[in-house]
Amino acid sequence: MGEFIGFSFVLLVLMTAYYSFVILPRQRLFRQHNKYVQTMKVGDEVITAGGMIGTITRMEAGQGIAHIKIAEGVEVKILTAALSRPFDPAEIAQSAQIGVEQPGAQGR
Repeated sequence: MGEFIGFSFVLLVLMTAYYSFVILPRQRLFRQHNKYVQTMKVGDEVITAGGMIGTITRMEAGQGIAHIKIAEGVEVKILTAALSRPFDPAEIAQSAQIGVEQPGAQGR
């Protein structure tokens, strides 16, 4: 009987750790992304999950679809779930600079 209680306790600790380190962070990111998608409006510059940068021209919130202008005369229809974040040129430039300055990355 003692072995069963010990095994149950270890299993409970492992399940709690898994929930804390895997499920909770994903739920937090999901809520954060949903909050971002709800605050989007026409005219916002966004980055898609595929890395394309564009401007929102129309939103169909009920269907979860956004129309994005990616070039003059080119508009795509995309799921709002695929809009990853707002476009911030300074942040993108800083990220690119960090990638270039990493030691050991030059000789590869």
